[in-house]
Amino acid sequence: MNISMHNASVGVYLKILGNLNTMLEKAEKWTADRKIDPNAILLARLAPDMFTFTRQVQIATDMAKGTAARLAGEEPPRYEDNETSLADLRARVAKTIAYLQSLKAEAFAGSETRAITLKLGPPGKQLEMNFVGLDYLQGFGTPNVYFHFSMVYALLRHNGLEIGKRDYTG
Repeated sequence: MNISMHNASVGVYLKILGNLNTMLEKAEKWTADRKIDPNAILLARLAPDMFTFTRQVQIATDMAKGTAARLAGEEPPRYEDNETSLADLRARVAKTIAYLQSLKAEAFAGSETRAITLKLGPPGKQLEMNFVGLDYLQGFGTPNVYFHFSMVYALLRHNGLEIGKRDYTG
């Protein structure tokens, strides 16, 4: 039995992003009910050199849309990274879900062997990474989506939001 690249990317990412949205909804209600300044969450980090909560959500959505787009042979849509509230982050997640839902399964045909090149880092110091589609999905894209999603979960738990494994797995 073959697993489709569409289901292994879009199918997985839609579930993760749905769970992410649920956690953001809970965080929004929790901060409002307890009169907690949302910036306490939005700017939270577990270590001084770690990205903030907001950036973790941004990267999780970027990795999901970017991985799926490249596998489908498309240029990923660009977002402004200007979210300043939990509602803004939920809107970003919703926009990413809508984009993923727009990708047709047929566009992923042959993507297992599609050449994918990424240029990471600042201009002039960019690192070029070359992948084959399946390796990109399994060894780069999906691990990054899960990593940043896990950081969102960890930051919310660390700051006192009562969420658990069911919130993470759906």
